[in-house]
Amino acid sequence: MLPAQTDVDTDALAEAFDGGGLDGWSWATAGLVFVAGLALARLLAWSISRVLRQRVDQALASLIGRLVGYVVVVVALVYSLESLGVAIGPLLGALGIVGIALAFAFRDILENFIAGILLQLQRPFRYGDEIAVNDHEGTVRDVGTRLVTVTTPDGETVKIPASTVIKSDINNYTEHGLRRTTLRIGVEYGTDLAIARGVLMAATSGADGVASSPGPDVLLDGFGESSIDFVVRFWHPPTIADHWHTKSNVAFAVDAAFRDADITIPFPQRTVWFPDGPSNRE
Repeated sequence: MLPAQTDVDTDALAEAFDGGGLDGWSWATAGLVFVAGLALARLLAWSISRVLRQRVDQALASLIGRLVGYVVVVVALVYSLESLGVAIGPLLGALGIVGIALAFAFRDILENFIAGILLQLQRPFRYGDEIAVNDHEGTVRDVGTRLVTVTTPDGETVKIPASTVIKSDINNYTEHGLRRTTLRIGVEYGTDLAIARGVLMAATSGADGVASSPGPDVLLDGFGESSIDFVVRFWHPPTIADHWHTKSNVAFAVDAAFRDADITIPFPQRTVWFPDGPSNRE
């Protein structure tokens, strides 16, 4: 049932903030309580986060620590106001109206805050995981209540809004411990395909960084304009650095094996026919 009156009672607010008769000791007590609350909040947040990291994910431990800290700050604020003789009831009513206005004014910040909490509860990635979000990829360094901090392979620090992360496709490279890469390689027409496949398999299996289980696959992909194309698929450690190094190692191994087996990787070429003979060429 809706209340009969929704306007802010200005007299009640005036009464709530009436500081008449307060001495310096009351103000000092309020200040000490609030400062002590802030210090206690930071201490509890740090302690709880450190203890819980031994039992739960680091991001979730940090979230619980932060929430406990926020509660302690709110309690300290309430006690500080009460020591000043402030009536909490009318103040909470006024703050509720102000809070609604601020929620509309700072909806982007509020959206990121909620998204940050959801990320820490759902845990699509953990601290130290290597991920890709939109055009950014790197190692997760921090999952805050508003920002996700990622260190890229180039040594750059990227802070991505939590709402952007939760709305995007998240590619977690390191979650499963292995990652598969595909390398496309073409051979010239007329090559014995069975021999070429065997050479590719042997070269890929012996390349540094390629996992033995699951082993690599070499599949015929199709007949291109200038080459018969294979795809070489192999598993390797999941980090971004391992991806690039292993892919390079496989390419070097295939090139050396093809040279030994006298198999040619053709360059793009096109044959032009002149039906009336060379005299009509322009």
